[in-house]
Amino acid sequence: MRRRLLALVCVSASLLSGCGLVSQDGGTERRTVTVWLMKDSASQEFLRRFTEDFERAHPGLDLDIRIQQWTGIGEKVQTALEADGGDGPDVIEVGNTQVPQYAEGGRLLDLTLESMRDWGIRDWLPGLAEPGQWMSQQFGIPWYAANRVVIYRKDLFRQAGITEPPRTRDGWLDATERLDSGGNQGIYLAGQDWYTLSGFIWDEGGDLAKQSGGVWSGALHSEAALRGMDFYRRLQALGDGPVDADEEHPPQAGVFAQEDVAQIVAVPGLAQAIVRQNPELKGELGFFPVPGKSADKPGAVFTGGSDLVVPKNTDDREGALAVVEALTGAEWNTELARTMNYVPNKKSLAKAVADEEGVAAMAAGAAQGRATPGTPRWGAVEADNPIKEYMTRVLSGADARSEARRASDRITELLDLDAR
Repeated sequence: MRRRLLALVCVSASLLSGCGLVSQDGGTERRTVTVWLMKDSASQEFLRRFTEDFERAHPGLDLDIRIQQWTGIGEKVQTALEADGGDGPDVIEVGNTQVPQYAEGGRLLDLTLESMRDWGIRDWLPGLAEPGQWMSQQFGIPWYAANRVVIYRKDLFRQAGITEPPRTRDGWLDATERLDSGGNQGIYLAGQDWYTLSGFIWDEGGDLAKQSGGVWSGALHSEAALRGMDFYRRLQALGDGPVDADEEHPPQAGVFAQEDVAQIVAVPGLAQAIVRQNPELKGELGFFPVPGKSADKPGAVFTGGSDLVVPKNTDDREGALAVVEALTGAEWNTELARTMNYVPNKKSLAKAVADEEGVAAMAAGAAQGRATPGTPRWGAVEADNPIKEYMTRVLSGADARSEARRASDRITELLDLDAR
């Protein structure tokens, strides 16, 4: 954002009160805050209403919201963070797991104080808040979340005599076994759906990778992680999901729409694509959170979504913080969740989406949400993805313990620069 030439500058007390900057003709000089948001994160109508409300509440500020494409955004953000001048963005929406790679170079504002003092850090969804940290400091401020739930066919549940969705993992296995009969698949679960596997591993107390002494290493070979993989193996066997492909090959929405599949694990929005391909399923799709080990809370799930960050090279810190505070505050955050069928950024706001079955199931799971390991090098792991190969080998009958060790060693190589 480029600041106009000023004749006078507000004193500190005036800035704290939100004044504009004084121009040469004695009027109030408006400042422009540039915000980068990603395509389809918010509707144009939402952004119009938010802009009008924000500018009315902050008479010295104008908003310049610029919509970005996800393709190539990493390089574009890095370039903006490294720029010297004040022509770049003041606020940027980033994927929640991307925050460490941008924070590592010291080019984001540390927002720990504001998070603790003003923005309710203790109530944030952990799957958004935790990846927004780097070196124990908060750089990413949770905006919205989305995560997987179980989408199921109510008619097939009725036929199997199942009157309510299962609430425990053991109950889920039992129900799925009953559903897996008479030509029906109890569940369609692709063999390389590593996001779903991650939740089972976290439920058992394991992780994909661990950090010790500042060094990251793979952790798939831990006893806890092996228990998570064993549960995945037992569940996946109650359907015909391919062991050597992920949930997009073929797209599971099409499989669910065209075959007699009782359940899939997916974001609730996928139900719309299913009904478009098979209108006869309208009104027959239900949702429930991925079950946990006990009935008192849902299972852990990978939480996707976005955080907001402020570049260190912004020349309007106060304006940028005002935008972040407004977008992530209760009023506009719940409005975004209702408009876009997202999960709000705070557990206490889940009631705002309680009247929509799919989103309510998603919000219940989000309270147990997690994210991938908080290292800026995790992208290299996903690009190579030894987790997928590990899953295929185990589901094809290979020894889980030795294959887990192999995959952990590869993750360690990818995360530890000294091991390359």
